[in-house]
Amino acid sequence: MTEFNTKLVHGQPQNDNNTGAVNVPIYNSSTYIYPSVESKVKYDYARSGNPTRNYLEEQVSELEDGYRGFAFSSGSAAIHAVLAIFKPGDHLIIGKEIYGGTFRIINEFFKRWQIQFTAVDTQDPAEIEAAIRSNTKAIYFESFTNPLLHVTSVRKTAEVAQKHHLLTIVDNTFLSPYLQRPLDLGADIVIHSATKYLSGHSDVIAGMVVAKNQSLADRIYFNQNAIGSTLSPEDSNLVRRGIQTLAVRMDRHLSNAQKIVEFLQSRSEIAKIYYPGIAGTKDHEIAAQETDGFGGIVSFELQKGLDTTKFVEGTKVIQLAVSLGAVESLIELPYKMTHAELSPQEQQKAGITHQLVRLSVGIEDDKDLIKDLADSLDSLHIK
Repeated sequence: MTEFNTKLVHGQPQNDNNTGAVNVPIYNSSTYIYPSVESKVKYDYARSGNPTRNYLEEQVSELEDGYRGFAFSSGSAAIHAVLAIFKPGDHLIIGKEIYGGTFRIINEFFKRWQIQFTAVDTQDPAEIEAAIRSNTKAIYFESFTNPLLHVTSVRKTAEVAQKHHLLTIVDNTFLSPYLQRPLDLGADIVIHSATKYLSGHSDVIAGMVVAKNQSLADRIYFNQNAIGSTLSPEDSNLVRRGIQTLAVRMDRHLSNAQKIVEFLQSRSEIAKIYYPGIAGTKDHEIAAQETDGFGGIVSFELQKGLDTTKFVEGTKVIQLAVSLGAVESLIELPYKMTHAELSPQEQQKAGITHQLVRLSVGIEDDKDLIKDLADSLDSLHIK
């Protein structure tokens, strides 16, 4: 059995390469030849299966210690395929802090099909248990929430779910399997926006799902094949290539994030910092027990009266953009950008204020990033 970092580089051999190429080829064919009418072939049509995509699916499944993986055309497509295993009348418990795109697909799509949802604080197992109904089928949450980085215990949530015969579904985008493997902690399904840390270069849109057992895998595969939101061979190759450097990238993300947190702690303009690496918090306590690192996202609030728009528009190295998890550092205002689809009341309830800034820490030199932040903070005092 090879170690994790070796799996990142090599994956599972596909035994379908007559050239000796080090990397799995990009198979662009949409259809495949049958040796005969009666042949039982592995590949017949690319929506149903493709060798390049299959390599990626097997690799991510292995990294997450799952039964089978699935690659989708986006993280939203991956979420859709998972939620589509449920039927009208089913009830799901979801984290009250979820990605804006997940909020949209739940409230503007699945509720139309009479699937019921109850949002709770998933950090509180008692609140989860109190929300369980006779028709509850699953608990869905993000391991680290977006953008406030609240941490839910996968292990404790899975214990509640197993007690009541429910599924545990975890969005592990912010951590990647390098920092957490939810299936090992008791989860049943893990989801990634592979656009983020897995690919890591802001050049592909992709989603991944890994199922713990064959029964769940069969249901997810049906949705992937029937709905058809599969990842292209070219994009599968980009994610595969990104995964090879996941470990070295994540180590730099973690190092830079910690140094930036220390810098922010020294600045009077900062009212509050959200980062699970800060000791003495409930989030830190859970993350220290269940993860191998605290991630590369740092959120913080500027003091009241300071112009957050001027601040985020004032950075030079750090770019003003949505998304996260790539080699370049990105900064944004959640209330105006990633979470703009939430009403002001919903934003307030979620703790998303006008002073909140989300920073996706890249792998640039930490001195340049800190100077960039310092210069923009200093500019807030210039009239």
